[in-house]
Amino acid sequence: MSKFDFKKIKDLVELAIKEDVGDGDITSKLFVPEGSESDGKLIAKETGIIAGLPVVGYVLSQIDKDLVLTVNMEDGSRVEKGSVIASAKGLTLSLLSAERLVLNFLQRLSGIATATNRFAEKVKGYKTQILDTRKTAPGWRYLEKYAVRIGGGVNHRMGLYDQILIKDNHLKIVDSEKESADIGSLVTKARGQTANGMLIEVEVEDLCQIKEVVNAGVDIILFDNMVPSKIEEAVEMVKELENSRDVVTGSTILTEASGNITIENIEEYAKAGVDRISVGSITHSAKALDISFDIN
Repeated sequence: MSKFDFKKIKDLVELAIKEDVGDGDITSKLFVPEGSESDGKLIAKETGIIAGLPVVGYVLSQIDKDLVLTVNMEDGSRVEKGSVIASAKGLTLSLLSAERLVLNFLQRLSGIATATNRFAEKVKGYKTQILDTRKTAPGWRYLEKYAVRIGGGVNHRMGLYDQILIKDNHLKIVDSEKESADIGSLVTKARGQTANGMLIEVEVEDLCQIKEVVNAGVDIILFDNMVPSKIEEAVEMVKELENSRDVVTGSTILTEASGNITIENIEEYAKAGVDRISVGSITHSAKALDISFDIN
């Protein structure tokens, strides 16, 4: 199971509790007897991949340290409709206060894991990995990228700070400041001014740019908004250039595809031979998995 860092979610959970519980559940306080205890069950209402159980446990502990969570599976498990995912026991008022918080986290993260898994299954048998993007909900990036890993995907850079990614806008800006610039010169500059070990990726939109960036020592080439047939040609070009004397890096260059890639066409991109496919929809458009929290 993917390692989980609870420090990364502390502030988000505190915000969620303040936002939803505030000064307390005024309705439940009116009708629930003091000291009443209950059991609650998290039940899958549809088939999917579960992600977020560590968050459930953490949320419960922040609502009431005496609530007891019993899980019937681990994150990454596939569930069918009607499966009991986990159960919680303790004060009824505490369970009612935690109900929506628990579901918001578990449904959202399980939906992302399920969406990621669908894409991963489509490219099974190919060398291609499914990657996420920075298209995440503010404050949720750590959790959403965690759910991607649980679903069988791989994380792209976490933010603007941990990997160089030269895009078309960077080239346009440099062009506006100078008489002319080429994408290869940007890679060369990045290589010369970046700490050893940091990956340098560049987005190319035309095959004529490939030789420039390969010779400049790029680590990853991102083919943006190219059709599969053109990407197949591009991948072959990279392989040929890697075997030539012009290449200044000894490591293997990874290839990546992105842009307008859907569950219906992703296999065509995998067939084209890319190492990675980045898919924004697995986070920004994932449908929450239908889960209920039934309290007895």
